[in-house]
Amino acid sequence: MAKKSEKTLVIVESPAKSKTIKKILGDNYQIEASYGHIRNLPTKDPKTDNLGFDVNNNFEPKFEIIPNKKEVVKKLNDLSKKFDNILIASDPDREGEAIAWHVRQILTVPDEKIKRIEFNEITPKAVKYSVEHPREINMDMVQAQQTRQILDKLVGYKLSPVLWKQMGSYNLSAGRVQSVALRMICEREDEIEAFIPQEYWSIHAELSKDGKTFEAELSKYKNKSIEKTIKNEEQAQKIVEELKSSEFNVSKITKKTTKRKPTAPFITSTLQRAASSKLGFGVQKTMQVAQKLYEGIELEAGAVGLITYMRTDSVRVSDDAMAMAKAFILNNYGEKYYPEKANIYVKGKQNVQDAHEAIRPSYPDKTPESIKQYLDNDQYKLYKLIWEKFMSSQMANAEIANKTIDITAGDYTLKAGTSKTVFDGFLKLYNDSEDEQEEEKEAKIPDLNQGDKVDCNKINPKQHFTQPPPRYNEASLVKALEEHGIGRPSTYATIITVIQTRKYVEKKDKALHPTILGRAVSKQLVEQFSDIMDYKFTAGMEEKLDKIAEKKAVWNKVLKEFYDPFMEEVQSVMKTAHKINIETNIKCPKCGKPMLVKNGKNGSQFLGCSGFPECKSTMPINVLKEQVEQNEQEQESEVSQEKCEKCGSDMIFKIGPYGKYLQCTNEECKHRKTYHKSTGVTCPKCEKGEIVFKKSKKGTVFFGCNRYPDCDYVSWYEPVKEKCPNCGSMLVKRVTKNAKKLECTNKECSFTKEMEEE
Repeated sequence: MAKKSEKTLVIVESPAKSKTIKKILGDNYQIEASYGHIRNLPTKDPKTDNLGFDVNNNFEPKFEIIPNKKEVVKKLNDLSKKFDNILIASDPDREGEAIAWHVRQILTVPDEKIKRIEFNEITPKAVKYSVEHPREINMDMVQAQQTRQILDKLVGYKLSPVLWKQMGSYNLSAGRVQSVALRMICEREDEIEAFIPQEYWSIHAELSKDGKTFEAELSKYKNKSIEKTIKNEEQAQKIVEELKSSEFNVSKITKKTTKRKPTAPFITSTLQRAASSKLGFGVQKTMQVAQKLYEGIELEAGAVGLITYMRTDSVRVSDDAMAMAKAFILNNYGEKYYPEKANIYVKGKQNVQDAHEAIRPSYPDKTPESIKQYLDNDQYKLYKLIWEKFMSSQMANAEIANKTIDITAGDYTLKAGTSKTVFDGFLKLYNDSEDEQEEEKEAKIPDLNQGDKVDCNKINPKQHFTQPPPRYNEASLVKALEEHGIGRPSTYATIITVIQTRKYVEKKDKALHPTILGRAVSKQLVEQFSDIMDYKFTAGMEEKLDKIAEKKAVWNKVLKEFYDPFMEEVQSVMKTAHKINIETNIKCPKCGKPMLVKNGKNGSQFLGCSGFPECKSTMPINVLKEQVEQNEQEQESEVSQEKCEKCGSDMIFKIGPYGKYLQCTNEECKHRKTYHKSTGVTCPKCEKGEIVFKKSKKGTVFFGCNRYPDCDYVSWYEPVKEKCPNCGSMLVKRVTKNAKKLECTNKECSFTKEMEEE
C-alpha cells in the first residue's frame, strides 16, 4: 500500500469497477478508467499497405490513439502528473496486459512512477495484495495479444476482398476464427441434409410378480446385443410371437453402489454452456451479466465484486476459497457433506492461458438468497448458478444404488433396472447433467430373486428412427470450438455474435442455421483457402500464440512463417477469382429468370433478377424463407404412391425435425416408414423395386433396391434413367478428379460418355 502522504492514481478498464475498488483502497487512491482500449492499429496507412504494421520491418506495428479516446488520453496524462504513483489495473488476461502497455505508452511520466497490478477478484484481500506486490508489464503477453491482432487483421483484410470480388458486396467479411466457426455450422447442416433416417424397433414387455407390474426391455438374443438390430415391423412381430410362447424367469440380479463425483467449478466455456442449457441465456448475455457481477454490485455496505474474473480456462481454486467453502459446508450441511480430502481439479488440456482461478463467488458465504434483493433477475440467476456450481464442486460424492435384473425368455434376455440416490452429497446443490429432465428410475420393480418366474402381461413393439446430429446452438458451438482448440475464453462471444451480425447464420429456436449467404461464403473459403479454414491449422495457431506468451516462440517469426505462404495463396486466388451468383428456385415475376440472393449497401439481403440490368425486378429476402416453409408444408401433405404395409391405407410424406418420412393415413394404424430418396430407376436385379439413396454406418452414400431384404441389389454409383445405347443396360455416374462420365454396368460392354455439366 502507498504511504499515507503519497497519492496514487489507479487506472482500470471499466468505470464500473471504480466504486468497488475505491471503497477498498480509501481516500489516498483515485480510480480512473481507460474505457477499454485507447490505441489500435490504424485503419489506413499507405506506408504499411493499409494494415497498420510493416511487413518489411519485422511486422512492427504502428499504433494510433482511437479518435473517440483522445479526451480520455488527455485526462489520464494530466492526472498522472499530479500523483506520486500510478498503478495500471486492467483485466488479468492478455487483452488486459496489452491495454496496460498502451496506457503506459501514452503517459508522459517517468517509468519509475508506473507499475502494473492485477487481481482475479475485486475483494479487499486480493486488491490490497496486488497493490503491495506491483510488477512490470509482461511484454510476452503483450506480444502474444499483438500477434493475434495482426493475424486477425491480416486474414480479414486479405480474404474479405476475395469475397467482395466474387460475390459483389463490400458488406461481406472473412475472419481467421469466425470463418472456421461458420464452416462448423455449415458442415453440420450438410450432415443433417444428407442424413437418411433408418428404421429400427425396440421391444418392451409388461411383466408382473405378486400383482406388481414393471417393464423390461429386450436387450440380447443368444447373449449378443440386439440394440438397433431389429430393422422392420416384420422382424419385430416375429420376436413378439416367440416371446409370447416363452416362459419368463429371473436369471440374474446385479446390485452395485457407485460414487458420482462433482465436477470442477466453471471456466468461461462451461459457464456459457450451463447458462444456455439451464437459464436459456445466449453467450453474449452470459458474459455481460457476469461482467457486472465481477465489477461490483451495490449492496447495503457499498459496491462489492461478487465473482472472480469471468474470462478464464483454469479450474484452479485458491486455498482461501477452498477454506471458506469448507467452513460454509460444515456449518450449513454437516460433516458428511464435506469430502475426506479437499477436491482439487486439474485441467487436462495443455493450452490453459495462465494460472487464473476458476469462476467462483468472491465471498462464498454470500448465498444467492441473502443478496437477492440487490440483484436484478438475470444477475440473481447467474450468480446462483455460479455459487451452486462452485460450492457443489467442494462437496462430497453422491452415492447411487443401481440394481439390474436380467430376465430370460427362451433365447432372449430382457433387462429392467432401477437407480436410487442413497446419499445426495453435492447433488444437494447442483446436478451436473445438462439435461434438466433427467430423473431417477425409482424402484417400482417388486422384490425379485434369482430363479423367480414372472408373468408376461403384454409385449409392446415400438418403432423408432435414427436421428442425425442436432444443429449447433450457441452453447454446443462453444463446446465444439473448445474441443478443437479454436479461439479462447475472451473470443467465444464475439465469434458467435459476428457470424450472426454478418447474416451468415441465424438463430431459430436457439439453433444456429446457416443462411444461403453463409453457406455460399463458407463453400468459397473452404475451396480456396484450405489451410486457413482447417480446424487443426487454426488450433495450431492458437498454440503458437500461447507459446509466445510463455516465451517459447518469437512473435515476428510466427507471423513470418504464416505470412509468406498465406499471401501466395491469396494472390493466386485473386488472379482467377470470378464473380459467382447465389441462385434460388424462385422465378422472376417479370421475365421468368431465376432470382439471385443480393446484398444491399447497408448489409441487408434481397432477391434480384439474374437478368439484370435488362430486368431490374427485386423481391424481399423473406420471399425465399416463405417458399422454403411452403415447400415443407406441401411435402408434408403430399400423398405417396406407396401403400401402408400394415393396413393397406395411403401413406403421406411428413417432415420431422430430422428429415422426411412416410406415415400411414389410417388414424388407428399410424405406421411410419423411413423415406429413401428415389433415383427413379428400376432395379436391374428384381425389376420390381426402385433404386434409392442409402447410407452406410460410416455415413457413406450408396444405392440399393427399396425392396430390401427381398432384393439385395447395391451399388456405389448413382444410376441414371438413360439406358446404354449399345446393350440397353443401366448407366451409372462415375466421377473422378479428372473426369465425369456415364458408364455401362454391363461388364462385357465398354460404353462410356462424358457427362454434361449440371
